[in-house]
Amino acid sequence: MSAATMSYGVRARERMAFAWDRITLALTAALLLIGLIMVTSASMSIAARDLGDPFYFLERQLVFGLAGAAAAWALTRIPSQLWDKWSLALVLLALVLLILVLIPGIGATVNGARRWMRLGPLNFQVSELAKVLVLTWVCSYCVRKREELTQTLPGLLKPVALLAVAAVFLLLEPDFGAATVLFATGFTVLFVAGARLRWIALLVCAASLAFAVLALASPYRLRRLTEFLHPWDDPYNGGFQLTQSLIAIGRGSWFGVGLGSSVQKLFYLPEAHTDFLFAVLAEELGLAGVIGVLALFVALVWRAFQIARMAAEAGLKFQSYLALAFGAWLGLQAGVNIGVNMGVLPTKGLTLPLLSYGRSSLLVSLGWIGVLLRIHHEVKCASRSAVMRTPGASR
Repeated sequence: MSAATMSYGVRARERMAFAWDRITLALTAALLLIGLIMVTSASMSIAARDLGDPFYFLERQLVFGLAGAAAAWALTRIPSQLWDKWSLALVLLALVLLILVLIPGIGATVNGARRWMRLGPLNFQVSELAKVLVLTWVCSYCVRKREELTQTLPGLLKPVALLAVAAVFLLLEPDFGAATVLFATGFTVLFVAGARLRWIALLVCAASLAFAVLALASPYRLRRLTEFLHPWDDPYNGGFQLTQSLIAIGRGSWFGVGLGSSVQKLFYLPEAHTDFLFAVLAEELGLAGVIGVLALFVALVWRAFQIARMAAEAGLKFQSYLALAFGAWLGLQAGVNIGVNMGVLPTKGLTLPLLSYGRSSLLVSLGWIGVLLRIHHEVKCASRSAVMRTPGASR
């Protein structure tokens, strides 16, 4: 794209009102509303018992939802080219954060994992932001080094090495689930960007083998894997959480037991309002509710992929890869969380995006939605600029 064309596009963006993507907004709003309802239902009993306020988690989820919406709006004001320009600084920031959270006194330990950094009275889960920053650099690399990426193995190994370094820091927390989702999303972007399939397949096999060795080499991870495969062998200890989740899902039947009527959330199912919110949703809303929520996630992922395709057609390669990364991340993390709840995957400690109670996850997810909306706006501006440059087009 020539400098004159870019300048023309900038002037067009300055004149054009912001092109909000109503589909993305509607899908996000629907998921957030369902999340607020289900967090309230799943947490009222434990909040009333432990904190004396049945709406404790609802109030905080609502506050951080509003803060995330404000962050999303702010990010729609930032040209996406700046993320490309500052991608190296952003990835260095991600690595620094991943190192700092491992330092005692800086990183906070919760449930045996050092994943949080204290920011005044709040704990922020660093891995949520770090994943976005690392993937932003990967998207930028795919544009800057496209020929090297598509033609040579070393060109592919460079971004994979960064993903591996970030994954190591995540595993030290430990956060096996975040490392897995980061790797899978990164490989998806690299494959779509043109990396050769045989090299991708080779590296995916190597990464899978490495993760398998790590799982088998750690007594903690090996125990969790064994409990996942045979939860009913120890239903009152290691397999307790999964068996209670399966009971909740089974009780839901076709149309659920009714909103607010879950039994498993009454001190049976641990983490009912966070990692296992889906199980409570399945119990109260049944298969019909599950299908509805899955449809919303699929629609939002599909919309992100549509925006990625439109950006590619408009010549906005970096924006295309960034939208693709968001869609892949959302689909993978939601799929892993639901798989864990259903006993298809080992317990990972990942929240269900936009639904589960999780302040860091909600802030980062909504922030990324803001970037997606910005990309949609820039695609519309680029399309309008192309039409206005066409000879004979009305002005």
